[in-house]
Amino acid sequence: MKIFYSPTSPYSTKVRMAAHYAGLATESVLTDTNGNPQDLIASNPLGKIPTLVTPDGKAIYDSRVIMNFIDRETKGKLYPRNPGKRTDVELLEALCDGVCDCLLAIVYEKRFHPPEKVHQPWIDRQWEKAGRGLDLLNANMPKTGAKLHAGHFALAALLRYLELRFAGEWQKGRPKLKNWPQKFEKFFPDYAQFKI
Repeated sequence: MKIFYSPTSPYSTKVRMAAHYAGLATESVLTDTNGNPQDLIASNPLGKIPTLVTPDGKAIYDSRVIMNFIDRETKGKLYPRNPGKRTDVELLEALCDGVCDCLLAIVYEKRFHPPEKVHQPWIDRQWEKAGRGLDLLNANMPKTGAKLHAGHFALAALLRYLELRFAGEWQKGRPKLKNWPQKFEKFFPDYAQFKI
């Protein structure tokens, strides 16, 4: 199986870490989406990453669909069987991905507009939403032990992305979030391999 990815994409990082943890053999294919690479476009008409391609050529996207695919392929390594617990994990993953959505909106606003066209109220609104999400996470940290789940990988990818793009801007008042990666790494020692 192949995973088309970018090292700076938190969604790619989440999926690649989860596949590694679950024991699903995949090849990571470094991909520049700006160049509309034919292999990616042929698999995913949206040209988005991550995209997983199975040996028989079936393309699977977006990241949450891939996470569920990995879970099925590995007989439940990423999500609990209990419906209530599974919903909790899915909500944690959705919150982390949603914060990433807000952060990416800020990055793209600054990257693709000249300075005089950057709309600061839009940036402020996205940062406000991200901040609320981070506060909720800090107040409700997931239990972290030897049995990891999809929400842990979403949170780990989010925190890596924050450090990449917003270093020093998010930690104040969020000590649990700030210190969580060290705890996570105890149970997922390969975390360092997935640096953004």
